[in-house]
Amino acid sequence: MMRSVLRLEHITVSDRERVGGKGFALATMIKKGLKVPDGLCIAVDGYNRYLAETGLGARILMELDRKDFAEVRWEEMWDVSLRIRNLFIKTPIPGDLRSLIESSLESELSGKPLVVRSSAPGEDSSHASFAGLHESFVNILGIDSILEHIRLVWASLWSDRALLYRQELGLDVHRSSMAVVIQELIAGERSGVTFGRNPNDPSQAVVESVYGLNQGLVEGSIEPDRWLLDRKSGTMINHHSAQRDLAVSAHTGSTRLEKLSAEKQSAPPLSDNEVAKVFRLALELEELFGSPQDVEWTFLGDELYVLQSRPITTMAGENKGDKRAWYFTLRRSFDNLKALRSRVEGELIPAMEGEAKSFAQSNPAELTDAELAKELYQRQEAHDKWLQIYWDEFIPLAHGIRLFGQVYNDTVRPDDPYEFMDLLGATEMASLERNRRLEDMAGMIREDPVLADKIRNRDYPGADHSFFKALDSFIERFGDLSCSAELCVQGRDGIIRLLLELASRPAAKERFRSTDLERLRERFLSHFEGAKRLSMEELLDLGRASYRLRDDDNIYLGMIQNQLRSALEESKNRLTGRGNLEVETLDPFEVIEALNDPDYIPQKAVAMPEESAHFDIRPRQLVGQPASPGVVRASARVITEPSNLFDFKAGEILVCDAVDPNMTFVVPLAAGVVERRGGMLIHGAIIAREYGLPCVTGIPDAASLIHTGDELTVDGYLGIVIKHS
Repeated sequence: MMRSVLRLEHITVSDRERVGGKGFALATMIKKGLKVPDGLCIAVDGYNRYLAETGLGARILMELDRKDFAEVRWEEMWDVSLRIRNLFIKTPIPGDLRSLIESSLESELSGKPLVVRSSAPGEDSSHASFAGLHESFVNILGIDSILEHIRLVWASLWSDRALLYRQELGLDVHRSSMAVVIQELIAGERSGVTFGRNPNDPSQAVVESVYGLNQGLVEGSIEPDRWLLDRKSGTMINHHSAQRDLAVSAHTGSTRLEKLSAEKQSAPPLSDNEVAKVFRLALELEELFGSPQDVEWTFLGDELYVLQSRPITTMAGENKGDKRAWYFTLRRSFDNLKALRSRVEGELIPAMEGEAKSFAQSNPAELTDAELAKELYQRQEAHDKWLQIYWDEFIPLAHGIRLFGQVYNDTVRPDDPYEFMDLLGATEMASLERNRRLEDMAGMIREDPVLADKIRNRDYPGADHSFFKALDSFIERFGDLSCSAELCVQGRDGIIRLLLELASRPAAKERFRSTDLERLRERFLSHFEGAKRLSMEELLDLGRASYRLRDDDNIYLGMIQNQLRSALEESKNRLTGRGNLEVETLDPFEVIEALNDPDYIPQKAVAMPEESAHFDIRPRQLVGQPASPGVVRASARVITEPSNLFDFKAGEILVCDAVDPNMTFVVPLAAGVVERRGGMLIHGAIIAREYGLPCVTGIPDAASLIHTGDELTVDGYLGIVIKHS
């Protein structure tokens, strides 16, 4: 019977695939006589045994096999990862395996602060580097905490960034497994990383170093001193001196940033002799492993410890399609998100609102053709600029939701892995404010039969009537629901049609109440005391801001889009009927050309006819991602273009490719929501949860496989949609 737990020095070549690249490299260095922290490895046998005995293996496969893995978007991958991680958090290690791990730890590492690291087979190879994509935990104390962090390392095998990287490399996720290395923590005074060959210049080597533990350097929170050396001679080429002010140090059961003394701030962490020493170590390991190495090390006094060694997999100009660097952006620090929030709320949103209001001062109908062409160009340029900012800065802020969600689940361990979304829902969002104002106007119609009859007969009351004052105020704040940049202009009549439909049923109620939210808030915060509780309150505030801005940012972007739409609409109206122009097919820049040149005729490519299908697919059960709990059976309303929204009837199931935040005004009418695009952070899922509606996302081809009038059952618990007709 194979041993599930091995001391590092007992690992042999035959164990290589069982202990992973990190574990085998450490064992090899120990046998070479290098200074390596004491430790042991839980082989993949332990991981596989845990999955089999707890039944987690089958549940993980169920999550992964909801749809073709190649078609899973990154938003959906985070949802899958979140659910899988919650399974590991809530599932203890079975008794016999726990006893084996406990006895091994007690005999070898009892009472010592430890590092718990991932060592997945296939990582840290010459073909793929998973460095940083799986979890490692520093300064772990106590058997219960160690066992918990072993499970978190196992769970990190299924993180979204690790899954995406496997997808990128074409690896079979179903065959993934994980070993865990547990070592004594060496609380070094100076630590660093050495690249035996500079990824940007093969003739050089690179040494980077910081004071304290390596954690700050690896996570990017502390800038290192950097030395460039000639690989052949070891001669120092250059020393970049960092701005030294902080170091990561170990404290009981945790690590923290501390300010450096004035003496250390003024001196580099390494002497010239120590730089040469770690360079020689890198060359020794290159000879040992047969390729240039990325080496992590630390000095404790004069003793140099090797913490890790892995092959350098990417040189400058190689593997340009490798997106692993982007996958790291899927995990952002609290400080990074806090700074990003400050910029978005304090600078970008006010600037976007200001530019939209500036455009609103100019009436396109009053401009000459030349002036209108210039105005349209400026609005298109502004739209493109803000759209790029939206992707570069607004979208990343949504990771505040993810960060809070992970902390909440690790702390509270709820049965519902999305319970934290309920707590984040305790925030004001522009789309909800818009829906409340629509509901208020619908209430006027519902409660005043005379007004309702007049509106149905288009015998509208005067402009000074309270209803029309409310409508004008609404349009001034939110526009006329004209589908943003899409030319599906509905104007006041479109809003009134929507209000009549809203008035035909009881007022929609948002799901959350202050007492429920306070209970959830206290349930979370009660796990912390003192300064830690204050930091968790700050994290909750960041999560709520991220949640709010995830929806609001599109409302603000819609203000710019509406200004572009109004100029484009006026331009196309003027061009209608001119020569052979097919006005509705023109893009904005062609419209600008036509306004400036009366003889302009665009060159259009000839569209090839699509082949018609010879069969009709009639699936009965569609599997997606559960996004909001509940079950409902009702008739489908498929939205294929924004103007369809104004045909939506109360009690129908909204089915679409994706619910844009500028479209969420119909959600209070819906009985449920089904989307092609997947993920808990998409706008349809967020608003569905706010109203307590069942929602399933990530249904491939939802808007083509389902037709308006189809009878559906939407199961938001399991992520299933059943067609009954």
